[in-house]
Amino acid sequence: MKHDENGDPVLVMELTTTAVETGHEVNVQGVLLEMRKAIQKDFFQGGYQSACNRIHPATLSRLQALETTCTITQNGRHVLSQTIVAAVDSEKAYVFSYAGQAEAYAASQDEVQGVRNSLKF
Repeated sequence: MKHDENGDPVLVMELTTTAVETGHEVNVQGVLLEMRKAIQKDFFQGGYQSACNRIHPATLSRLQALETTCTITQNGRHVLSQTIVAAVDSEKAYVFSYAGQAEAYAASQDEVQGVRNSLKF
């Protein structure tokens, strides 16, 4: 979690892992689509609008991944951004998510990329 000078959170990063059964093939794109829909629904219920870009190839540490970013607005003003990156190897599925206030999100891209690159799976 990254805080501003007042101690208020402005950026949150989260990594979740889930064990994958031997032989099970994870539909990473399907998982990411469902997560994106859930985010959009949750923000809509809170009075926000969201627009997400297309799911596209990315990397998470050494793994091939898929990624999407949602821009959250309220009354036409950009207030938050959230990115979700999903990857899978032979044993686990990984989801790295980060979200933040518009300005903090934009200003933290190099820092977030450093965290992504430093992950060891």
